[in-house]
Amino acid sequence: EKDKKQFKNQVDQIWPITDFAIKAKCKSKKQAFVPIMNGCNNFCSYCAVPYTRGREKSRPAKEIVNEVKDLIKNGYKEITLLGQNVNSFSSWECHSQLIGSATPNYLITFPKLLKLINDLPGKFKINFLTSHPKDMSDELIKVIVQGEKISKKIHLPIQSGDNQILKKMNRDYTVEHYKKLVKKIRRAMPQAEISTDIIVGFPGETKKQFQNTIKLVKQIKFQDAFIAAYSPRPGTVAAKLKDNVASDEKKRRKRILLDLFPEQYK
Repeated sequence: EKDKKQFKNQVDQIWPITDFAIKAKCKSKKQAFVPIMNGCNNFCSYCAVPYTRGREKSRPAKEIVNEVKDLIKNGYKEITLLGQNVNSFSSWECHSQLIGSATPNYLITFPKLLKLINDLPGKFKINFLTSHPKDMSDELIKVIVQGEKISKKIHLPIQSGDNQILKKMNRDYTVEHYKKLVKKIRRAMPQAEISTDIIVGFPGETKKQFQNTIKLVKQIKFQDAFIAAYSPRPGTVAAKLKDNVASDEKKRRKRILLDLFPEQYK
C-alpha cells in the first residue's frame, strides 16, 4: 500500500491529474493549456502513467473546439493542447455543425482536430504536447505544414539512441525510424524546431549504448532536450530490472548530453 501511494505521488508530480470537467488551465492572461485526452496505452516500461491514469480516453472534439473558441473570445493568444500522446487522439462525432457534414459517426483524429482549431477565426497560436514517434503520421505533418496558426516547434521524445535500450523501454520504434521521421519533418518544414526527451542510465545501459545516444544527438541537432537520469517507478516493468548504473555515472552522462546543447537550453 505504501508503494502504491509513492507510485501515485511520483506520477502526479510529472503529469498532474486531469479532470475533464475542469476548464482549461491558464498560465497567464494570454496562454492557456487545454487537456484533450487522459491516460495512455503505450506502457513504456519506465512510466507509471497507464497504471495511475488508465487507458487513453479522448474528450469529445466538439467540447474541445468550443472551449478553445471561448478562450480566443476572452483574449487568449496561445493555446497548448495536452495529452500523454496527443497523436493518438480520436473522437467519434455525430455533430454535423462541427465537421460541416451530415455524416453520422465521423471519426475526428488528432490531425483533423488540429485543422478544426487552426481554422477558427482570430489571431492565436496552437502548440501541442506530447507526440509519440510511432504515431506521428504523414497526415499530421501535412496539417502542421499547412496550418498557419500551428507552431512548428515539435516535441518528439527519443529517450535513447540505442535500439536495444529502446526495446527494453518498450518504445515500439527504432533509431532508424526516428531518424527517417525527423528527416521527413525537416524536409516538409525546414523551419521546424525539434526538441526531445532523453533518459540516461536506464537499467543495463552500457557505455557503448550511451555513446549511441550521443551520436544520435549530434546527428539530429535538436533545438532543445529534457534530459533525465533514470530512477525506478514502483509498479513499472523497468522497476523489476536491476538499477545497475551508478548514480554518479548517471549524473556524468546527463552532463555530457547537456554540454552538447547551447547555453540557453541548459
